[in-house]
Amino acid sequence: MKIVFMGTPDFAVPILKALDEKYEVLLVISQPNRVKKKGIFLDTPVAKEAKKRNLFLRQPEKVKELYEEIKQMNPDVLVSAAYGQYVPSTILNLFKKTLNVHGSLLPKYRGGAPIQRAIRNGDTKTGVTIIEMAKRLDSGVMYGKTECEITDKDTSSMVFERLSYLGRDLLLEVIEDVYNGKNLGIAQIEQEATYAPNIEPEEEILNFNKPSKEVLRQIHSLALEPGATIFFHGMRIKIYEARVVLDSSRNCPGTILSLNKKLLVKTLDGAIEIEEILIPGKKKMKVKDFLNGQKIFKEYDVISC
Repeated sequence: MKIVFMGTPDFAVPILKALDEKYEVLLVISQPNRVKKKGIFLDTPVAKEAKKRNLFLRQPEKVKELYEEIKQMNPDVLVSAAYGQYVPSTILNLFKKTLNVHGSLLPKYRGGAPIQRAIRNGDTKTGVTIIEMAKRLDSGVMYGKTECEITDKDTSSMVFERLSYLGRDLLLEVIEDVYNGKNLGIAQIEQEATYAPNIEPEEEILNFNKPSKEVLRQIHSLALEPGATIFFHGMRIKIYEARVVLDSSRNCPGTILSLNKKLLVKTLDGAIEIEEILIPGKKKMKVKDFLNGQKIFKEYDVISC
């Protein structure tokens, strides 16, 4: 079985590894490198893994640019996992079978941010669905599905990691039968479809004038990237981890209640303790380390209200 693989973030790496160990991966396609560090563009996680394995790699701005190249390869199967770019029918039609590893229990949460939306909405479970790639967003027939619990302590990075391995195992379980025509898939029920669009910049901003659990879910949903945001004295500060704390005071939501070894912030119905933070120009750090000598916050400052 000759495979072309499309993927970009860490979520896709275990899937690429497994395919390369069992099948012939003709080509790996990833998004262009866009993250810079010290003036140098960093490889996407999938690009990095492809180079490590000496796999043929392409990172086009638009995947349609590779039409002739893919056609000449005469591949059998296209596998996609969090690639992040629309794949036109002209490309899909070059393959005998196309499969996408999607991080939700379809038809719920079609779109680019299913894990983040599930956490933010307070869902208690999510999962992975292997589907046929179709012209309409995440609407193809389902070849397999597996569930995963979401706990109150789970961040998006934790759930992403679990689902990447569940997706890998489920793909390996179904790919042979899909290719051989033994697994024809099950159609999705359109009336049950919901959508999970990519996170908009305004959704990153924390609003402490909400219940603590909602604030915490927002932080957890953004923990992988880009981080929840607060603006304070003109600085854009990122929050990556927190926990709910009981508080019955009548302070305004957003009030800093304590800086004594803990960074406590008032919410609508209690407080949260911020545990991991990123200050502009610094590395992500634990709050207990940040509080040593910091001069940004003062007790009873108000972040938002």
